[in-house]
Amino acid sequence: MERYYQPEIECASREEIKALQDERLVRQVRHVWENVPYYRKKMEEKGVTPDDIRSSDDLHKLPFLSKADLREAYPYGLMGMPLKDCVRIQSTSGTTGKRVVAFYTQHDIDLWEDCCARAIMAAGGTNEDVCQVSYGYGLFTGGPGLNGGSHKVGCLTIPTSSGNTERQIMFIQDLSATILCCTPSYAAYIGETMKEMGLGPDDIPLKAGIFGAEAWSQEMRREIENTLGIKAYDIYGLTELSGPGVSFECSAQSGMHVNEDHFIAEIIDPETGEVLPEGSQGELVFTSITKEAFPLIRYRTRDICTLTREPCPCGRTHVKMTKPQGRTDDMLIIRGVNVFPSQIETVLLNHGYPANYQIIVDRVKNTDTLDVQVEMTPEMFTDNLGDIAQRQKELVEGLRSMLGLTAKVTLVAPKSIVRSEGKAVRVIDKRKI
Repeated sequence: MERYYQPEIECASREEIKALQDERLVRQVRHVWENVPYYRKKMEEKGVTPDDIRSSDDLHKLPFLSKADLREAYPYGLMGMPLKDCVRIQSTSGTTGKRVVAFYTQHDIDLWEDCCARAIMAAGGTNEDVCQVSYGYGLFTGGPGLNGGSHKVGCLTIPTSSGNTERQIMFIQDLSATILCCTPSYAAYIGETMKEMGLGPDDIPLKAGIFGAEAWSQEMRREIENTLGIKAYDIYGLTELSGPGVSFECSAQSGMHVNEDHFIAEIIDPETGEVLPEGSQGELVFTSITKEAFPLIRYRTRDICTLTREPCPCGRTHVKMTKPQGRTDDMLIIRGVNVFPSQIETVLLNHGYPANYQIIVDRVKNTDTLDVQVEMTPEMFTDNLGDIAQRQKELVEGLRSMLGLTAKVTLVAPKSIVRSEGKAVRVIDKRKI
């Protein structure tokens, strides 16, 4: 039986959702015009005023915001409320320049936690569940978001944060945790550690996992589901828009429902900025229509995906986005070929390797090189050198077939690639250093 946290919204008719979006967008544009001089200036440069925005059909007239704008306006330039009305910040783990700092009123936090509660209930959660939140807490949005959502559902919440994996497993067993929330790479690591401890899926009470914050493939999903004996659900979000819970998977697991009463999604051509027809693959753009403190309009996520309104068997009516197929900014262009790390991961998992790998890109004598370092399982590691050479050859062929180019493959000893408790560092691009 499908469960909903707010059925009247999650299962609203298209007409009701559109009417809500129209009303909220008009109000939000006025709010931003009056309270965010940075964005007002962008509107003026484009010759747009709030009077030009009468419904969500006019959204395309508004200017985009990008990560560059967030850096330029740092720290307070995009705030939409006085400081005295803001109660918290969260921040991205940005790797370059200034961090992105997002602000929240108490109302913003309540709405964000509602979105996370919807995700937990879509994964089968109820007030009888024990929810272990193993995302990082602190500035990162993962821990605080799912923690708040878990409270709203009424689950017993275990705020373990990430790390200390054996203690995580002890709590799962001793406190009978039924739902695990963390990054997919950490879920895989928990499963790996359990195996080493001689534990299998039947030794833990988990039934579901809510995993996000990094790209992961269907193959990795199946591997985690088998190792932990759970159903694994995807969740999507950005600090800039609130955090996890912008969209989430339901029992159908055929895309993530966007919380359309809070966010309007568009797909654009990343080159021209033109809005693409429904069903097209392109860059995902979000407008937040209920955020007070940090109200971003037409924010370019850099994620490449597709939106679909096909009816969903779960009964939810909100538009679904596919799992991002890569990003316009983490896409590697190697010898003129577009390569996404998720494609490489698919090949590795299909050949029976654990999802621990590193992609090293370099440039030698003006030619790009692609070296994929892959951890072997302990069983493979005991094979003779001839078998290992044969395995490398098979992976080279598999990658050539998937990518259309030749990569060097190096098989390395089990556990020799550094583990991550947050987002896994998959790509080292030495061309940029």
